[in-house]
Amino acid sequence: MCAASPLTSLDPALAAAGDVARFWRVPRYADLDCLAARFRRHAYARHTHETYAIAAIVEGCETFWRRGTQNYAFAGSLCLVSPDEAHDGEPYGGHFVYRTLYPSPALMREVAEDLLGRPVPRAPWFAPSVVDDPGLVAELAALHDALGAGSGAGTLETDERLLGFLARLVSRHGDLRGAPAATRESRAVARVREAIDAHFAEDLGLEMLAREAGLSRTHLIRAFGRETGLTPHAYQVDRRFRAACRLLVAGEPPAAVAVEVGFYDQSHLNRAFKARMGITPGAYAARAAA
Repeated sequence: MCAASPLTSLDPALAAAGDVARFWRVPRYADLDCLAARFRRHAYARHTHETYAIAAIVEGCETFWRRGTQNYAFAGSLCLVSPDEAHDGEPYGGHFVYRTLYPSPALMREVAEDLLGRPVPRAPWFAPSVVDDPGLVAELAALHDALGAGSGAGTLETDERLLGFLARLVSRHGDLRGAPAATRESRAVARVREAIDAHFAEDLGLEMLAREAGLSRTHLIRAFGRETGLTPHAYQVDRRFRAACRLLVAGEPPAAVAVEVGFYDQSHLNRAFKARMGITPGAYAARAAA
C-alpha cells in the first residue's frame, strides 16, 4: 500500500493539534477535488457534497455516520458517500490518514455508461459505506500522487489511472441502477427543502417552514431529520457552505462571500467551512485557483 506523502498544513489551529491537510483541484476532470489529510482531533460536522466522496484510509481508523449507521473504516478500506448524502467523520482510536477524491456525478455517470456500453438514466450509487479493498486503496493513493502538482505524470497517464480506478470501483462496489428512488421523502419535507434552497441566505424561522410543510415545528424537525439526516438549520448551513464553495472558486473574497451566502461575518464562515472541509475558505480558494 502506498504511504501518505508529507502533508502541508493549511490551518494553524489544526496544525497545533497535530492535524494537517492538503487540498487541490484538477480542472481537467470536471473540477475534481482532492484532499489528503492526517487528523488526530478534527471532527467534521454533518454535511453533504454535490459530488461523491471516495476516501482511501491508509492509516488508523475513521468513524463516520451515513444513512442512519455509524461506520468504522480501518486502513485498507474505502469510505463511499454518494452525492447529497449527509455524513460526518472523525478519528477513532487516535488518528487516521486518508486520501479523498470528489468526482462529479457527470464523470461517474460517464464511467457507468462506458462499463455498460449504453446510456444510463442516473449516476451510480454506493450502497455500502465501507468496503475492505486494499488493492483499490493502494491504487487511489498512487493516483493521488500522480494527480498532485509536480508529480511528473503526463495527461495520458493520469487519464488512464483515474478512469481505470473509477471503473474498477464502480464495477466492484457500485449499483449501476443509481440511487433508490426518493419515495421515502414526504411531500412536506420536500417543500421545506425547496424553500431553504431558494432562500438559504435569509434569516429563516422554523414557524414559517412549519407552515410551508403543514406540520408542527417539533414534527417538522423530526421528519426532516429522518429524511435528510440533518435538522432544518443544519441543512440551511450546508446550503450556505455549498454556495460559498462556488463563489470562492469564482474568485470572490471570503469576507464578501460570507455576507452574500448569509453568514454573520467571515469568522462565522471560517468555522462552518473548516467543520466541513478541514481547511479554511482562503486556503480552499487559493488551492482551487492554483
